[in-house]
Amino acid sequence: MDKPKGGLEDVVATSSAICYLDGDRGVLAYCGYDIHDLAASATFEEVCYLLWHRRLPTRAELGDLQSQLAAARRLPEAIVRLMRSLPEVDGMDALRTIASALAHYDAEGAGTAPAAAYRTAVRLTAQISSVVATWGRLKSGGGVIEPDPVLGHAANFLYMLTGDRPGATAVRAFDVALTLHADHELNASTFCGRVAAATLTDLYSSVVAAIGALKGPLHGGANADVMRMLLELGTSATPDRVDQFIRARLARKEKIPGFGHRVYRTEDPRATHLRRMSRELGARAGNTAWYDMSERIEALVKAEKKLNPNVDFYSASTYYTLGIPIDLYTPIFAVSRISGWTAHILEQYANNRLIRPRAEYIGPMYPQRVVPLDQR
Repeated sequence: MDKPKGGLEDVVATSSAICYLDGDRGVLAYCGYDIHDLAASATFEEVCYLLWHRRLPTRAELGDLQSQLAAARRLPEAIVRLMRSLPEVDGMDALRTIASALAHYDAEGAGTAPAAAYRTAVRLTAQISSVVATWGRLKSGGGVIEPDPVLGHAANFLYMLTGDRPGATAVRAFDVALTLHADHELNASTFCGRVAAATLTDLYSSVVAAIGALKGPLHGGANADVMRMLLELGTSATPDRVDQFIRARLARKEKIPGFGHRVYRTEDPRATHLRRMSRELGARAGNTAWYDMSERIEALVKAEKKLNPNVDFYSASTYYTLGIPIDLYTPIFAVSRISGWTAHILEQYANNRLIRPRAEYIGPMYPQRVVPLDQR
């Protein structure tokens, strides 16, 4: 028997019809649709429908989903009070707590039957976005902004966060970012969600398990680290200063955040779109410093370490240019990935078997004998 690889690398743990990855060719597809086509031609709401139903919606079906999301976005007042009562905590800590509390205000939240679980998935997708936007609003000292039923998912998030109605460019950029992050096969958080769902616990508990995994710095948070690195350099940093900074980090064997990926051996296809968005948003804002530094860092890391940027690298400057606080970067990942998490959880419910792997034992030789306490 071959020795198992650490981290279950390359182990096929289940079958799924949701996401296809080819790391050698840099392919990411949802239900057979290439991510590049979806980013160019579909909205996040269409992508949600695709992940949940394995097909793109008709106009009527999309309208129905948009209405369901709009009806679910408003948070219960008790949840807002809970958010106000929390101490100064990290955004992911807050999201974990609030997502769990939301279950108490969903009459169908304990059910795992297909129709009820699907309705819960829609509600939770709407409300996770409202939670993150409202949390960011409260932490900035602003008042709660109620969702606008006329606005779509991406536009509502930006509106509830900032209090200003976003322009078309900002809405489209954020909508594409949500699409790019919607699913990524059996990543750590999705796998945690499926493992929990396999016990037939409720959808909220499964999502909280996924949020807990995303909170870990080896899964989420890299784009926040990228932006902190860019801010440390500052907008006035010269190309030479950028090169010296990165080379010094590499010499100390420090990891440059936002580079490399467990699956992709080519460029992360999501980074392709985020690079363009970072450049276009910077140009429109009249400040391309963050993009210019990012481009310089990318070239240097590629030359020195042969590593490509991943989804986190250019999402940092994209979000920052959109006016999104750094503390919200990882929670925003959840605003998008909730669609994929719930799709996988629903798929697990539909064809369930308890996930119970085995471990290769490497402990003391069997059998060990218990020595009396006074003789040890």
